[in-house]
Amino acid sequence: MNKPDPNTLDRAALGPYLEANVPGFSGLEAIEKFNSGQSNPTYLLRAKSGRYVLRAKPPGELLKSAHQVDREFRVMKALKGTKVPVPDALFLASEDSPIGRMFFVMGFLDGRIFWDPTLPELSGNAERAAIYDAMNAALAALHDVDIEKAGLAGFGRPGSYFERQLSRWSSQYRASETGTVADMDRLIAWLEEHLPPDDGIVSLVHGDYRLDNMIFAPHGSEILAVLDWELSTLGHPYADLAYQCMQWRLPHTSGFKGLGGIDRAAIGLPSEKEYVELYCKRRGIAGIGNWTFYLAFSFFRLAAICQGVYKRALDGNASNPEKARTYGQAVKLLAGLAVERIDSGE
Repeated sequence: MNKPDPNTLDRAALGPYLEANVPGFSGLEAIEKFNSGQSNPTYLLRAKSGRYVLRAKPPGELLKSAHQVDREFRVMKALKGTKVPVPDALFLASEDSPIGRMFFVMGFLDGRIFWDPTLPELSGNAERAAIYDAMNAALAALHDVDIEKAGLAGFGRPGSYFERQLSRWSSQYRASETGTVADMDRLIAWLEEHLPPDDGIVSLVHGDYRLDNMIFAPHGSEILAVLDWELSTLGHPYADLAYQCMQWRLPHTSGFKGLGGIDRAAIGLPSEKEYVELYCKRRGIAGIGNWTFYLAFSFFRLAAICQGVYKRALDGNASNPEKARTYGQAVKLLAGLAVERIDSGE
């Protein structure tokens, strides 16, 4: 006998609750789970009043400080009206909701999500270049957000960002470790040894800034919304930039669909150097030091996240169990790429 899917939502119980709490919501007709995403299960709600998106904590026992959908909701609320495009955050439900977990509801946006960073669905180099330029502009705008004015002064602890993040994700990794990965152990030791001194730079950071976490307009390069704010906090802007620049180094043939091995200039995409220089120009920055550390840290953090997804798959709590089981190999890939970077200094 098959076990019931813990991610299935009860429409009969959820419908009246949403009608009572989400402004204008009426007549829940269908719930469809999106296959994408491994952290917080996300659903399309079809109702008589329109389409909505519900994003919930996953079922089961969770790691401490993970899956904070309430933080996602708060930051999207705060960014509405700034130069950073976000969906309408409509309602945040507590842990005693009808589904037994915290969730939030946001407006549905009808646009495009690009899953392949080479943008094969676009016909010309100028179109592809415009998409990357829009991503770059949105990232610069995010890091220029006035934290106080946005009401996010208490959204995180300013200062010592990399020290705190290294401690947090090392602990998360050890808590979900399922076997020894020598490169991961070496990477953690290297990061601890090469931790740069705090430079006092603080901004709002996204934490998972990449192409497929954005909805683009049906035509053109306008970003309708940046999604997936679970890891957002007050932190160091170069962490976001380096995290996105991992895309240039991840192999295209891997599950991450990176730009490694791709002739980027031939298809109109900027090089990593050009992308970083454009970001610096937009923010009035002369340049970025310690780039090897920022990149290595980004590989490490993503590997720690993947290990958590893999562990949840083994425990039966993953949002997409079949895909999640591949993340165990991804940890080795990411740690290996990071070790290559720190050995070469590039």
